[in-house]
Amino acid sequence: MQRHDVDRRLFLGASAVTLLGAAGAARAQAPQAAKAGDAPGARITPRVAAFIAGFELKDAPALAVERARTAFTDTVGVMLAGSRSEPAAIVLELVRAEDAKPAVSIVGQSLRSSPQLAALANGVASHALDFDFTYMQGQLVAPVIPALLPLAESTGATPAETLAAFIVGFEVASRLSRANPNHNGGGAWHATGTIGTIGAAAACARLLKLPAAKIPDVLGISVSMAAGVNANYGTMTKPLHVGQGARNAILAALLGARGFSANPAAIEGRGGFASTFARGLEWQPDAFDDLGRTSDLAERGFRPKRYPCGGVIHTGIDAALKLREELGPRVADISAIKAGISKYAANRASEQYPTNTEAAKFNLQYVVAYALANGPPTLSAFGEDAINNARVKALARMVSVAIDPAFADAHEDYPTRLAVTLTDGSTREELRVYASGTRQYPMSPAQIDDKFLDCAAQAVTPDAAKKILATLRTLGEQESFAQFWPLLGRG
Repeated sequence: MQRHDVDRRLFLGASAVTLLGAAGAARAQAPQAAKAGDAPGARITPRVAAFIAGFELKDAPALAVERARTAFTDTVGVMLAGSRSEPAAIVLELVRAEDAKPAVSIVGQSLRSSPQLAALANGVASHALDFDFTYMQGQLVAPVIPALLPLAESTGATPAETLAAFIVGFEVASRLSRANPNHNGGGAWHATGTIGTIGAAAACARLLKLPAAKIPDVLGISVSMAAGVNANYGTMTKPLHVGQGARNAILAALLGARGFSANPAAIEGRGGFASTFARGLEWQPDAFDDLGRTSDLAERGFRPKRYPCGGVIHTGIDAALKLREELGPRVADISAIKAGISKYAANRASEQYPTNTEAAKFNLQYVVAYALANGPPTLSAFGEDAINNARVKALARMVSVAIDPAFADAHEDYPTRLAVTLTDGSTREELRVYASGTRQYPMSPAQIDDKFLDCAAQAVTPDAAKKILATLRTLGEQESFAQFWPLLGRG
């Protein structure tokens, strides 16, 4: 199959694909964390450890491999752009002050540092613009790639090994999210910092080629280091959750590799992930039953973001763009705007007009107003000049928000019904259930490449950007990263 044939399937469903391979054999080597016949889900950690230790890239379906490459392309691109953000600059200042041994690259920077500090800086940069891809509960696996890059550089891991490690982290995080589907909404956690940290630790354990017997300790350490509450959405602390998760994932893997102990059942055991992070919430341990047998990356995919802001409000942007297209110059005649949203999306509809980039990225009224006034929001849409634009402010004041009974309890697709009233009393309405980038409205390979190049232009030269993109498009085919690391520095 040609690469472009697979690319066209990137965001379409696929049939179940077996991933057993060596994982089946490794299962027999996994440590026994619980007795047979215990409560449902009591043997989750041994299953996860066996999968991590036994996974082989050759057993992954082609679609999973292509999606993993797309994940690296998307993440490295937004990381390069985010390296120029204020949150990234503040963290870089602290990393520089640590004066650590310059062992590995920091993406988008001339400074080199230790793997853990580089992971911290990479993670903050990757999420600072809120432009990274989403999966299930937000940017669920955001810490994985920021952790893998410096760990791969420090260990000399190959591109194929790094690609395999990402797939492992994705699959583990996906099962944790499926087991606790209301983690973000009902629990008020930020799954990126909680589940994402554990998934990233699993990926790091795979990259280090740890035996199954050591992996429960890695997972147990990462459960204790997992953190993040959604009270910090719209602040610099949200991307800090990614940096913290990436750094802690490397630390958990390195400690576990050296014999640092943890509860070998910290996911499912007493006082572990299920009984704390999922306390009072739905917990479905059977989500782990197909780990190693099917690929969530191939079957479910993920959503690259078309717009650099909170994903929950993307349907509002799409609806506004459609109305802008229909109205043309009559956008100037809008006198009122009504937005119908879900209960979950309601916390993105502040009556207070945003005063900074972080707040604007999570404000429905702002992005609807901007899209009506100017078209698709790009990186510059969340700068000071755009936020202070008088026309955008005037349109934002017209937006009233209510819970739409047709989809009040929607918790994954986040529909938006947008209705505008014109000065002559006529109305126009647009309902968007699925946002751009979803399987229903996928971004094309060309759009993904364009997004990468636009982001990369913020930090590296056009020539370097093209070379980085060429590597990421075919990641896993190169013998080493030797030519890649120097390209990531500041241009």
